Amino acid sequence: MTVSQHISTKEEILQYLLKQGQATAQELAEALTISPQATRRHLKDLETAELIEYKSVQVGMGRPQHYYSLSHQGKEHFPHRYGEFTVSFLDTLIETVGEEQVGVIFRKQWERKAEEYRDRLGNRSLKERIDTLVKIRQEEGYMAELHPVIAENERGNNKKEEYIFAEHNCAISDVAESFPTVCDHELEMFEAILPDCTVERTHWINDGEHRCGYLVRSR
Repeated sequence: MTVSQHISTKEEILQYLLKQGQATAQELAEALTISPQATRRHLKDLETAELIEYKSVQVGMGRPQHYYSLSHQGKEHFPHRYGEFTVSFLDTLIETVGEEQVGVIFRKQWERKAEEYRDRLGNRSLKERIDTLVKIRQEEGYMAELHPVIAENERGNNKKEEYIFAEHNCAISDVAESFPTVCDHELEMFEAILPDCTVERTHWINDGEHRCGYLVRSR
């Protein structure tokens, strides 16, 4: 005997949008047999949670229609096994071309990533560059934060800029667990895109800590 699991209306809306791509509030209400008013309340909650987004389309002379779809975060809400596939793929790659060659590939990937980051960071102040780095990492799925630290220069009253750059989750945790060398390349990448700074790892999820942390200090 099987017992069907009840899912919430919000979850039903997310699943419907996943399957259909987009829908209006009226279409959702009809498909899920709930009132338009209740549908709009659920949509508002999902929008606040940044799981859905909408675009307005003008239809005739009336009010614009809102077409709802999943946001990037909404798509990530559904289970996936990308990390497992990636680790399996890398294992196969090592068997095929050897561990040394895979190490070269990792380095090339981070060098390419560093070039992309440098283009986006530009030549602005250190604070502006690190703020931009935090936003980029958040876009890539890392729960990144920045915490300023004030340190006094050994030579006198000059103040050096110092920041703790923290990531409370890892978007490539499966890969990092199986291939920890990718974290070394990541550290090298941060050093490469902030050449006027020293970058030191202070916390590491792979060591059982709750976050990865880096101390960024102006030279």
